[in-house]
Amino acid sequence: MAERVVVVGADAAGMSAASQALRTAKASGRDLEVVAVDRGHWTSYSACGIPYWIAGDVDGPHGLVARTPDEHRANGIDVRMLTEAVEIDLDARWVEVHDTPAGRRQRLGFDHLVLATGAEPVRPDLPGSDADGIFGVQTLDDGAAVIDHLATRPERAVVVGAGYIGVEMAEAMARRGLAVTVVDQAPEPMTTLDADLGQQVHEAMEGMGIDVVTNASVEGFDTGDDGRVRAVVTSAGTFTADVVVLGMGVRPATSLAKAAGLPLGEYGGIRVDERLRVPEHDGVWSAGDCVESYHRILRDWRHVPLGTHANKQGRVLGTNLGGGDAAFPGMVGTAISKVCDLEIARTGLGEDEAADAGFDAVAVTIQSTTRAGYFPGAAPMTLKMLAERSSGRMLGAQIVGREGSAMRIDGCALALWNDMSVADLAMTDLSYAPPFSPVWDPIQIAARKLADTM
Repeated sequence: MAERVVVVGADAAGMSAASQALRTAKASGRDLEVVAVDRGHWTSYSACGIPYWIAGDVDGPHGLVARTPDEHRANGIDVRMLTEAVEIDLDARWVEVHDTPAGRRQRLGFDHLVLATGAEPVRPDLPGSDADGIFGVQTLDDGAAVIDHLATRPERAVVVGAGYIGVEMAEAMARRGLAVTVVDQAPEPMTTLDADLGQQVHEAMEGMGIDVVTNASVEGFDTGDDGRVRAVVTSAGTFTADVVVLGMGVRPATSLAKAAGLPLGEYGGIRVDERLRVPEHDGVWSAGDCVESYHRILRDWRHVPLGTHANKQGRVLGTNLGGGDAAFPGMVGTAISKVCDLEIARTGLGEDEAADAGFDAVAVTIQSTTRAGYFPGAAPMTLKMLAERSSGRMLGAQIVGREGSAMRIDGCALALWNDMSVADLAMTDLSYAPPFSPVWDPIQIAARKLADTM
């Protein structure tokens, strides 16, 4: 008899796990029946593409879908959309689901349970926060709701929070012709960057007409008689709004797991081992934005919700569930984004993170160019790099610059991954030609300067 796998969540981690489990099981001679449930309309989509859909750069929502429910069904997965998991009994080994269109509930027994419930936007517990016209942006359904609201021709947008999604959505709204204000409680946007580089993001946003209000906390939302948002009330004043986007980050969507008694970590994510099993719960697995992942530099657990991790974790989970052997080795916190033509990237630790973790760190910041300085099109970039003073081991890097800057972060990420010293990084055999780089690549210049301080 086939073992039944119930997957809760049908996006990157869940469907990667389901697909890989079936492939691996076929090769290893195991017989699996896989049922996947999701409360939304879409499977296997790029949530990272939502701001670019709203801005008009890409087609959506279908253009952001890598594989449809019917395509998954054709590959042997029983996909049930608009079906929400509402309760788990780990002892009896069933999941109760609500079929929304049919208006009925049923219990799905399982031999293996995969929780891939993702993350949910942080929504502040403030007066008016549930008003019409206030949106979190995490799923394609969220994106579609924003698109529908924009059809009402709003004029003023307020974005609360200036992290990745806040900055990207602010640009999208500005490109749609709205007057945009961004409100953030930090001194500069993008707190994953150190403040000196965050200031460049601030300047770029203001350069495209976005009003950036920092050091300001949100106190509530004013609404009209029709229940729609009319303004955002902050410590720095009240800002008129016809649409509000919440860019305050996300939290693991783990209420279902918590109610079932599964272990959660400091950040509210499910704790898993390197094989993506939930310890001490046989046959229970989890991956993606709902879990906490091991940080290789901090040697501790963090919640870092990125599609890159979700896809890798789903593949590892599915391999193990199907009878293979794989491990997720952790992460170093690499991320990349843009605002207007300013590229932004980071990996590892910033100065405050390094200090909080107890590292005696030294940092250098260099100004360089994306190409040889004399070559047409050479654009400026700023690169900041950190290393441990005693060992010279690289701890992190941040890049802000124009086109051709940000992808250099991958070289830094590889150095971090392999515990390289900055002296070693400075002497690596990187490519060079004037249209692509100065003769010393900027990451080597920064590494060399750091090594000289040791």
